[in-house]
Amino acid sequence: MVDVEKVLDEAGLKNPRVREYVAHWAAITEPDRIEVVSAADDARLVQEALDAGELQPAGEGLDYSRSYHKDTARSEERTIVATNNPQDRGVYNNWRPASEMKPMLVERMRGASRGKTMYVIPYLMAPPGSPLEPFAAGVELTDTRTVVLHMIRMSRVGAEYVDALADPDTFVRAVHVTGDLPNLGQGTPDDQRYFVTVADERTILHYGSSYGGNALLGKIAHGLRQACYDGWASGGFLAEQFMLLGIIDKETGKRYHVCGGFPSASGKTNLAMTLAPDALGDRYRVEFYGDDIAWLWVNPDDGRVYGMNPEFGVFGVAKDTNELTNPTALDSIQPGSGAIFTNVAYNDQTEEVWWEGKTKEPPADLTGWRDWKGELISEREPGDTSPWAHPNSRFTTTLANVPNVAANFEDPAGVPIDAIIFGGRTSDREPLVRAIRDLAEGVYDGLTLGAEATFAAEGVDGQLRYDPMSMRPFMAYSEGEYAAHWLRIIGQATEQPIFAHVNWFQRDPEDGHFRWPGYRENLRALLWLCELKDGLVTGRETPVGVLPTQDELHLDGLEIDQADLDVILTIDTERWRQEMGFREAHLKQFDNLPEEIWEAHRRVAQALDDDRP
Repeated sequence: MVDVEKVLDEAGLKNPRVREYVAHWAAITEPDRIEVVSAADDARLVQEALDAGELQPAGEGLDYSRSYHKDTARSEERTIVATNNPQDRGVYNNWRPASEMKPMLVERMRGASRGKTMYVIPYLMAPPGSPLEPFAAGVELTDTRTVVLHMIRMSRVGAEYVDALADPDTFVRAVHVTGDLPNLGQGTPDDQRYFVTVADERTILHYGSSYGGNALLGKIAHGLRQACYDGWASGGFLAEQFMLLGIIDKETGKRYHVCGGFPSASGKTNLAMTLAPDALGDRYRVEFYGDDIAWLWVNPDDGRVYGMNPEFGVFGVAKDTNELTNPTALDSIQPGSGAIFTNVAYNDQTEEVWWEGKTKEPPADLTGWRDWKGELISEREPGDTSPWAHPNSRFTTTLANVPNVAANFEDPAGVPIDAIIFGGRTSDREPLVRAIRDLAEGVYDGLTLGAEATFAAEGVDGQLRYDPMSMRPFMAYSEGEYAAHWLRIIGQATEQPIFAHVNWFQRDPEDGHFRWPGYRENLRALLWLCELKDGLVTGRETPVGVLPTQDELHLDGLEIDQADLDVILTIDTERWRQEMGFREAHLKQFDNLPEEIWEAHRRVAQALDDDRP
C-alpha cells in the first residue's frame, strides 16, 4: 500500500483538500506508486516513455505515439453529463443522474490501477491572475504517462496552481483510468467505457481510453464541458468551442479580435492559424490566440466582452495539414518544439512521420514505413489504399511554438472581442460573410449553425446537421437555458461584438469548384466585418444580414472569377426559405427557448417572405 501522505509531503503538495482527494482515489484504484508531476518533469518523463516504448523518437525534440487501434477518437455516445437536477437534461448532453453514474464509474475504477503509477497532475486552464482563475484549477489523476506529457503541453502544470487557491476546495476533480483496452467491447452493446462529467459536483470520471479528449481531462472535459456548466451556474461567463485570433492594421495601429465557432471540417484551426494574404501582408498582421476553446466574459471596467484561450497548447488534427492549408501549424511542430505526434504514419528506420495531405503523394520508398496501427506498409496486399495515418491523427505542441502567437496570449486580462463569427461548410445558401447587428439574431444564428450532412444518412437533400454554436458534443445543460445565458452575458456589455456568419465552401454546381479560394484569403472577409463594426463601410442589407459590396472588400491581389464573386456576395432567397423550415424544426426540439430567439426567427422568416419579386 502506497504511503500517500509521505509521497505528497515529498512532492511539496500542500493543499489539504487535494491531498484528501488523492488519498480517496488511491484507495479506490490501488496504484502501486504515486507521483506528483509538474512541467519541470517533462524531459525526464519523455525519456522514461521512450525507454518504455510508449514513445518513439520522431526527430530532434519530437516524439511519436500510437494508441490502441480501437481507441483513436472521442466517443460522443459514451460521453455523459451527469448532475443531481433532471432539469439539466438537454437534447445533446446525454444527461444521466449523478446518483446512477458515480457508483458505476467507481466500480469500474476499483483496483484498476494495480501494477501502475498514479500520476497526480495539478493544472490551471487559464493564465494565472485571470478573473476566471477560480474556475480554472484542476487535478487530474491518470495511470498513463503519455497523458501526463500531453497535459504538460496543453495546460499549465504544477502544484503551485492548486496550493495558491484562495479556497482550497475550488478545483476540478478529474479522474482518468485507462482500463483494459483490448477487453472493453468498444462499439458493442457490452461497451464498458464511460466518460462522465458530474458537472454540479465539478468532478470528471473517465474510464476506458487513453486518447485525446477522453484522457486529457483539462482540455475538453474541463475546459469546455465543465466550464460551460460553471459559466452558467455562476452567471459569469461563457465557455465555447471557439477559435480566437487578432488582426493588426500596421498602418493605423488598430487591433481587432475575432472569435467564433465552426463545426467539424469547417476550417476552424486553419482560420485560427491563418496569415495575411501576400498582397495584404505589408499592412495587416494576424496573431494567433487559440484554435479550440475561448472563455468569454464582460469586463465591468469598460463594459466590453473579453475573451481568452484557457489552453496552453494546440491538439491539432494532422490530416490535410500542409504548406498551403496551414503553414503556421507546420512551423509549430518543427524539430526542437517538443511536439508529440499521435496515430500518424511512422518510419521506424528514419524516424520520420507522414499523414494524408502532408504531401501530395506518400513517400515512394516504403522501407520502414508503418501505418497508424503499426503495420508495415510494404506488406500490404496489392490494391490496399487504406490511409497510412488515422483520419483523427494529431499533433500536440505548446502555444509558444506557434510562430505568430500573440505577444499577449498569456495576459490574464484577456483581449476585447470585436466580432463573434459562426461558420459551417455549406456548398450553397450561405454567402461569403453576412453580418448581424442584433444580439438575439446573432444568438439565433449560432443556435442554428450547421454544416452539410451526408444526404444518404440524413435523408433530406440539403439539410444541415445542426451544431449549436459548435457546442453540440460539449453542451453541459439544457439548450433553452444555454440560449438565455448567452443573451444575459453578451447583453450585459455596453459595447457588444458584432455577429457574423462566414462560409468559405460555396461550390459551383456544374463542375464543383470552390467559388472562394479560402485559406489565407479568408482574412479579407474578417477585415470587412471589423470595418463594418467601426462604421468604415456600410454593406448591403439583406433579409439574413448585411453583406459586403464588392468595392468594400480588400480584393487587391486576389484572383477570382467575377461570376463566382457575384454569387458569394448575394443570397438565394428561395433556398433560404427552405432553410427556415429546417431551422424551425431544429429549434422546436429545445425546451424553454427564450422568446427573443423565436422573435428573431420570425423576423428573418418575414424578411425573406417580403423579399419576393
